[in-house]
Amino acid sequence: MLRSESRAQALGLSEVHRGHLAMLLFSALVAGSFSLGAMIANEISPAALNAARFVLAGTLIGAAAALGPGLKPAHFRAPWRYLLLGGVFSIYFVLMFYGLKTANPVSAAAVFTLTPALSGVFGWLLLRQVTTPRMALALAIGGAGALWVIFRADLDALLAFEIGHGEVVYFWGCVAHALYTPMVRKLNRGEPALVFTFGMLVAGALVLIVFAWRDLVATDWAGLPPIVWIGLVYVSVFASACTFVLLQFATLRLPSAKVMAYTYLVPSWVILWEIALGRGWPSGLILLGIGLTIVALWLLLKDEERH
Repeated sequence: MLRSESRAQALGLSEVHRGHLAMLLFSALVAGSFSLGAMIANEISPAALNAARFVLAGTLIGAAAALGPGLKPAHFRAPWRYLLLGGVFSIYFVLMFYGLKTANPVSAAAVFTLTPALSGVFGWLLLRQVTTPRMALALAIGGAGALWVIFRADLDALLAFEIGHGEVVYFWGCVAHALYTPMVRKLNRGEPALVFTFGMLVAGALVLIVFAWRDLVATDWAGLPPIVWIGLVYVSVFASACTFVLLQFATLRLPSAKVMAYTYLVPSWVILWEIALGRGWPSGLILLGIGLTIVALWLLLKDEERH
């Protein structure tokens, strides 16, 4: 991450543009967690999985922070901030995996596209960030494009959408995710992104260990299927450690609604993942949805307000 920042500076990129690049990578990494999450959600307790995830991710981020900006006592003043952020983000991940136990991944992805609008609401409540008409248009276009991609350009599938128990559970997780974004900007007191993320992960791990203690003890870790370990490594390293830093980096440079707007790209990245895995190209109609998400991001980049 530090090396990427140096390259960005060398290219003459502004802080805002670097925030957008961070979220572009964020959306690509998050895309891989949906299919893996659905594959392992019923193989292990969601709370136990995420406790292990936070511990592993925290270890990686802590090492990077120690080697980079360093871990100084001044960075950990008012530790309640980390406890609050870690608790909120823990809620999102646990509810995501509980939701994926029964929710269709397509329906869950549709629920996820509500996050940018929710984040815009929390951004106004906590930071008084105003969503401009151009940004609102971008959110609407991006949402439409994402839904078009999620439902494979099938109007019948879209019209038949029904909210099940898993989707309702995951929705409340998405509310927590949307709340986390403006909270980072409000609670950060100048701590480096790596250090602030480490504090959040440690606090989140403590919350999850207490909450999931029985599940952690009851889990037969040695007998878990290989796919669970593959999923744990991916969500810990790529969909947690890397994305936490990217999200932290971006939220200090972009309005909350813009940050979460990149969730609209997740379905498109999933399609690219499937192409890379040899599962074929999508139809032209689905590519239309991808085009709409690109238009939405272009509008966000050209937003008339400067932050």
